[in-house]
Amino acid sequence: MLGVSREGYYAWRRRGGQSARTAADQTLTTKITAVHAASRATYGAPRVHADLAAAGVHVSRKRVARLMRQAGLQGVHRRRRVSLTRSDRAAHLPPDLVNRDFTAPAPNQVWTADVT
Repeated sequence: MLGVSREGYYAWRRRGGQSARTAADQTLTTKITAVHAASRATYGAPRVHADLAAAGVHVSRKRVARLMRQAGLQGVHRRRRVSLTRSDRAAHLPPDLVNRDFTAPAPNQVWTADVT
């Protein structure tokens, strides 16, 4: 009726309706949540994986990422660096000898270079 073998059904019932992998995932999720909370919810999967490895828990990074995704845990992205360089208004600017006209009437009259 259920489409499973009788032996498989009773094995599932003996386990309490939960596979060994699901049980291991639940215990691992509690460890991941603890590491994530200890980092003030800033660590993503690579850093959580590194902390778990340092604690002696051997698990793949992709499994950590999957369990974090299922638990709704996300790391915080680093902000982009903002350039704080300000031009010195008192600095002497070189004179514009061609008045922004880069067309030359004849060869060897105007020499320019690309700053970039």
